[in-house]
Order: sequence, then structure tokens, then C-alpha cells
Amino acid sequence: MAVTGDDDRFDGMLLAMAQQHEGGVQQLIDTFFSFLRRKTDFFTGAEKGRAEQLVMDSLKKHQKKAIETQKKKQEDNEAAKKAREEKKRKEAEKTAAAATSSDTAEIKEITDEEAEQLQKQIDSEKSEKPEKKPSADAKEEKITEKKDASDDEEEDEDDKGKLKPNSGNGCDLDTYSWTQTLQELDVRVPSPIKKIKSRDVIVEFTKRTLKVGLKGHPPIINGELNKEIKLEESFWTLQDSCIIVLNMEKVNQMEWWSRLLVTDPEINTKKVQPENSKLSDLDGETRGMVEKMMYDQRQKQMGLPTSDDQKKQEMLQKFMAQHPEMDFSKAQIN
Repeated sequence: MAVTGDDDRFDGMLLAMAQQHEGGVQQLIDTFFSFLRRKTDFFTGAEKGRAEQLVMDSLKKHQKKAIETQKKKQEDNEAAKKAREEKKRKEAEKTAAAATSSDTAEIKEITDEEAEQLQKQIDSEKSEKPEKKPSADAKEEKITEKKDASDDEEEDEDDKGKLKPNSGNGCDLDTYSWTQTLQELDVRVPSPIKKIKSRDVIVEFTKRTLKVGLKGHPPIINGELNKEIKLEESFWTLQDSCIIVLNMEKVNQMEWWSRLLVTDPEINTKKVQPENSKLSDLDGETRGMVEKMMYDQRQKQMGLPTSDDQKKQEMLQKFMAQHPEMDFSKAQIN
């Protein structure tokens, strides 16, 4: 069997040797070359300069690999950081939109005279039609009607056999569970083995397929996705050394998924219940971002300058004050 430079069969033996060299790597390398000098013809068996060339070739080879590995690790960390920041930004935008929608609800005010007239009308109608207390039979009939209406809704032909969404508007299946918002999906896949490492995990994304599993084991998830996802915004992490957590961004962010894979049982998307985030639940940085977005949206609705526009105006006013000799009558701020 060929032995490659990445063969890890001797790691235990070399690690034990390294632990016995208090002088560190330099002393360990010196011991290795001492062995080659005393027990082999490494330095004298080939033409002049060959031994040095072999050492330099091996050094450059592994140096290059070490640099590439370090670069890949840095790129992965940057990508994960970017994904987290993008996710936080989208949550902030969603919260700002929900809060602004609630804040801009119209409230119609009436005068004292209109209120007095309305109250007289209500009192008059009450006196003409005395209130009747519903009998026990009537109450029971009303409850039955509501129950029947609910049953009819559940018995909708298109929704027969569909599952009720879990608390995250997704589904809990035997080997994994998934939740969703309009923008993205989160999938949690418990490992069949108690303790695993990232290198044991296999995750393969395409726009319409997903494969998740462990090396040397059958895939836990392997199939066609219900809809398309954005590859560049999808990633996975390992939680508590036993749960594979995937985050995938939807291409179409205006619809709810009825299932993760086309082979999964469907959920009834009519029963999806999205929850609006509260400002008090956000961290300081995200909350500030949300409040700024809310303020800017209100300003735009009223035809007023946003916070960025106001800053530009302030900068121009300051500059104008410092340079009274200049003509700013035709100055425009974009």
C-alpha cells in the first residue's frame, strides 16, 4: 500500500516522540536527521545535493498545504460570520416592517358632540329592543355551530391528510425536524452517534437537493427539496457534538413550504402562525437598526427626509456656514 504525506497511521508514535523532546520542533527534527545519518545512507547514497533537494521538496509541499488549510479555515469563518450578520439584518428588517405596519394603523377620532349623539342612539336602540339572555339550549347550539364550522374547515378536501405545523411552522419527523419563516428554513438533524466531530459530517447542498449524513453511514436526509434555495446563503453547523443544524434561505420569500423534501408528508400551510418579534427581544445593535428603519419608513410615508437625508442636510448647512462666500442656491442633495 502506498504511503502518502497525509498518512495519519504514525501520528500516535510521532506525538509520543514529540512529547519527549523538551527542545520542541527543532530538537525533534534534529533527532530525525540523526536517525537518517546513523541508520541509513540518506546523506551519502545518492548524488550530491539530492538529500537537500528531497528535504526542500517535502518542506515546500507541506508548507503549501498548511497555508491552504489555514486560508480555507479563515474563509469558512468569514462566510459563517457573514451569514450570521445577514440573518440578523433580515430579522431586523422583518421586525421593522411588522412594527411599522402596527404603528401606522389608522385611528379615527370623533368630536364630543358626535360621541354624545352616538351614545344617545345606542341608548335608544337598547330601550326599543331589550336585551335577551340566551338560554342554555341557545348557548349549546351556538357552541355546536362553531365546532361544526371548525370541523368543516378541517375537512376541506384539499387539506385532508395534511399535518398540523409544529410551533416553528414546520414539521417534526422521525429522523429530523424543520421550521421556517417566509425567508428561510432551519433543519435540526440529531446524530445517531452520541459524539461526533465536524469532519464526520457530510452535508451537500444544491438548489433543489439536500444530502445530510455521517461518513460510513447511510444518509439521514437524501432527496429533492420542495422548492429552490440560495446556495450562497445556506450553511450548516454542529451543535453540542450531536445535532447537525442547517440554515437555508428560500429563493421565493413570499410563500410557506408545505414540506422540506418532496417525499415528506405535507403540512397544512393554512394553519401557519408567524410570530412578530418584539423590540425588547433584540440586542442593542439590532434594536438600534430596527428603530432607525422604522423611523425612516414613517418619514417616507409622511414625505419627510429620512435620518440619512437629515445628516446630509446638516453637513451641507455646516459647510455653508463655514463658506458664506460660496453660492449654494443650486445645490442638490441626492
